[in-house]
Amino acid sequence: MHPLPPETTDDIRDRAPAVAVLPVGSLEQHGPHLPLTTDTLIACAVAEEISRAHGFWLLPPVTVSCSHEHAAWPGTVSVSATTLIAVVSDIAASLRASGVGRLVLVNGHGGNHVLANVVQSAGGAMVLFPSYGEWAAARVAAGVGTTNDEDMHAGELETSILLHACPEVVRPGYADADSAPGDLRHLLSLGLAPYTESGVAGHPSRASAGKGRAALAALAESFRAHLPVLGV
Repeated sequence: MHPLPPETTDDIRDRAPAVAVLPVGSLEQHGPHLPLTTDTLIACAVAEEISRAHGFWLLPPVTVSCSHEHAAWPGTVSVSATTLIAVVSDIAASLRASGVGRLVLVNGHGGNHVLANVVQSAGGAMVLFPSYGEWAAARVAAGVGTTNDEDMHAGELETSILLHACPEVVRPGYADADSAPGDLRHLLSLGLAPYTESGVAGHPSRASAGKGRAALAALAESFRAHLPVLGV
C-alpha cells in the first residue's frame, strides 16, 4: 500500500477517469496498540482494493474528521461536521469541474455520520462505502467472531486489517488488550470514555492477518453491488 497515490498529472490526463475514490479516515485514539491513524489506514486499504479492481482514481485521504467521542484521549483531533461536509463537497465539486463526475467515499470512521447526508444530497453522483451491513457481512466472511457492536473500536476487525495491510504499525500487547464495550446507548452524548479506560472497545486478542486479508477481499467483492449506481 503506497503512503500516497503516485500518479502524475499526465497519468490522470491520459486515463481520464470517470470515478474517483476518496478515503475518509480520522485522527483518534485506538488504544495502546493501534496508531491514531488507524481509520485512515483502513480506509486507504479498502479504497486501494476498489480502485485497483475497477481502474478508479484513488485520491489521497482525508485524515482528520469527526472524532469528538474520543476527545478524552491525547492525540485525538477533530473537525466539525460542518467542516467535513464542506471539505468533501468541495472535493466533489472540484472533481466534477475537471470531468470526474462520480465519487466513492470510503469511510473508515463510524463517527462520520454526516457523510451519509452528503451522499444523499448528491443526486446519485456519490456512493458511501462500506455500510454498517457491509462491514457486518465482511466480518462473517472473514471468520471474525465478534459483531460490530461487540467489537466497535480497536478490536478484532480493525486490528486484523492492520495486521494484514501494515503490520509494522501494530504495537505488541494487543493480545491482552480486550475491553468489552457493554451497553453503548449514551455514546453519542457522553463519548467513549465512560465505557473503556484504555480506549479499546472490542477484542483485539482474536485478531489475525488472515482475517484482515479475508475481510478486505469480502469488502472488495461486496462493492460490486455499487457499480450500477456509478454507471460502470
